[in-house]
Amino acid sequence: MTRRRAFACLPGVLALALAACGGGGGSPGGGGGGGSSTPTPTPAPPPSGRLYADPAQRALSAGDVQRVVAQAVGEAQARGLSATVAVVDRVGNVLAVFSMNGAPDRTRVSRRTLGGSASATTQVGLQGVEVPTTAAAIAKAITGAYLSSGGNAFSTRTASQIVLEHFPPAPSTAGLESGPLFGVQFSQLPCSDLSTRAMQGMIGPQRSPLGLAADAGGFPLYKDGVVVGGIAVEGDGIYGFDPNILDRDDDVEEIAARAGTQGFVAPRAIQADRIPVDGTTLRYSDSESATLGPLQTNFGAINGPAGTLVPVPGYFDGALRGGTAYGSEASGIRPSSAGEFANRDAYVLTNGAGAGRYPIRAGTDAASNAAPLTAAEVRAILEEAFAVMSRARAQIRRPLDSRMQASISLVDTHGAVLGIVRSPDGPIFGTDVSLQKARTAAFFSNPVAGQQLSAGPPIIARYVPRVRSFLGDPTALTGTFAFADRSGGNLSRPYFPDGEVGSISGPLSVERPEQFSPFATGLQTDLVAPAIGAQVGFIFSGGAGPDVPRGCTELPPAPGGQKRLANGMQIFPGSVPIYRGNQLVGGIGVSGDGIDQDDMVSFLGLHNGGQRAGGIGNARVEIRADRIVVAVNGRNVRLRFVNCPFAPFLDDPKQNVCEGL
Repeated sequence: MTRRRAFACLPGVLALALAACGGGGGSPGGGGGGGSSTPTPTPAPPPSGRLYADPAQRALSAGDVQRVVAQAVGEAQARGLSATVAVVDRVGNVLAVFSMNGAPDRTRVSRRTLGGSASATTQVGLQGVEVPTTAAAIAKAITGAYLSSGGNAFSTRTASQIVLEHFPPAPSTAGLESGPLFGVQFSQLPCSDLSTRAMQGMIGPQRSPLGLAADAGGFPLYKDGVVVGGIAVEGDGIYGFDPNILDRDDDVEEIAARAGTQGFVAPRAIQADRIPVDGTTLRYSDSESATLGPLQTNFGAINGPAGTLVPVPGYFDGALRGGTAYGSEASGIRPSSAGEFANRDAYVLTNGAGAGRYPIRAGTDAASNAAPLTAAEVRAILEEAFAVMSRARAQIRRPLDSRMQASISLVDTHGAVLGIVRSPDGPIFGTDVSLQKARTAAFFSNPVAGQQLSAGPPIIARYVPRVRSFLGDPTALTGTFAFADRSGGNLSRPYFPDGEVGSISGPLSVERPEQFSPFATGLQTDLVAPAIGAQVGFIFSGGAGPDVPRGCTELPPAPGGQKRLANGMQIFPGSVPIYRGNQLVGGIGVSGDGIDQDDMVSFLGLHNGGQRAGGIGNARVEIRADRIVVAVNGRNVRLRFVNCPFAPFLDDPKQNVCEGL
């Protein structure tokens, strides 16, 4: 197992442009804005016998939503932008969608030129597709809410920085590895079987019409230091991303959205530009609150004269409302009750009426697995993984030495959910992503992976011969090797080895590196693009016809009808397959913090759960994907399986905690 390379500030070019290696505290656009952000409250101590404190239950009122919309619309008017403004609560309920007079009803997904030639544009993935402006605004608002927590505040500009092919993204950083959350944009999908829908009431996590967004102009909203939702502004006609962190953009969507956050600004100490990853400080905003004009706080003054609330099929009925308080039964995520989990800090997904949506259960895959996981084994793995997480030092949370917070999912070989558990303040995005990761590890380790892909449409089936040729293994994707998400992620990068500029792409990525964009990642995109397209058509039609069905991906179902990748595929680390001896029996996925932390919790949690239950555990060393060596331009490159962080625990100085397991 190798450790992800840690990149210090690059001398010269980057050092001149990135204060503190990425957008430092006092630099213009660094997210400061003088006294506009709320101070970080003193964290409440955990209750006796617990390791985590519960987030205070706060919610946006209808009056709060009116003020947020009015502020954003007022700033947009002052700057000559006709835009759509969306506001959501922490679990993704859409609370308002306001369309200004003259706002475009269509927005184009950024098209990236191939080979650097403007005449060589090509439709790849979702690039160039026209989407409803309302859908783009909702996706951006959900991104601000879902990526944030009481320990970190991330914007859509932050999201852009961490999903691109080089990190940090810039013309001068070619050769560096891809962003730490490469691929996260294809999560929270409209076809996800985990994400809820507006007709289910206000339980979450709700789906996003376009997944997560990389287009600047989306921010989280906070009350009393607690994340309560997100706001976004969309109006320039382009749903894009920022490929160059070396400059500062004068982005009017971002400035208008920044105005909307006033009074609900993230505490300064947890904004993204106070959080370093691999030696690079993240970016929160290219705008400053000090540049804002006088705030318009009167919703009545803009509702009618400046525009109107508009319904969005499947998301918003046109009536502005307040949000739900995260942690309450009504929000769909609450503390576990007696008997659900032994861990006193555990949170679970609920149906809003008291019943857990994903209670612990045994494997459902007896039709293709002679020894399915038992409920006791599932419980042991999830509870032991939670225990590892609760001891781990967080990477992306402030203050320093906070405990890691994340979501943990476990599935069988058919992709059926056998249990999901969360820490109290894990970012919401990790719930759907942890399930994607668990399913992806189980799928690519499954003997039927190649068969399932080959049975899909030609655009999907073509990946099987690509993988087999690339690996020089005609038996690839038939269960001969165990693939973690880090392994499959290696094969999904546009540059192989990850980040190194050359003529070769991973076989699960786009065919040529210059075709990559965050809207076209390869197999991950091709599996779900038809479903996203159907959702776009549903919204454009005003809700005529059926909504996109649950169960993403263009693959045949497993026996019994379960889609193995029912909420899409994920390609950044944090999962491992589960084995009983030589038999694949499931997968575990973790998401919500640093990728090495996610890897460690899945790997060690499974190991410890196997020790507790007996008979199950990680794949044998000799079949792990890091035994695969690929010949690349005259040298050998080994895939990865998991990377665990150094000295990861708050209560133990032990190093190399995954070594030898």
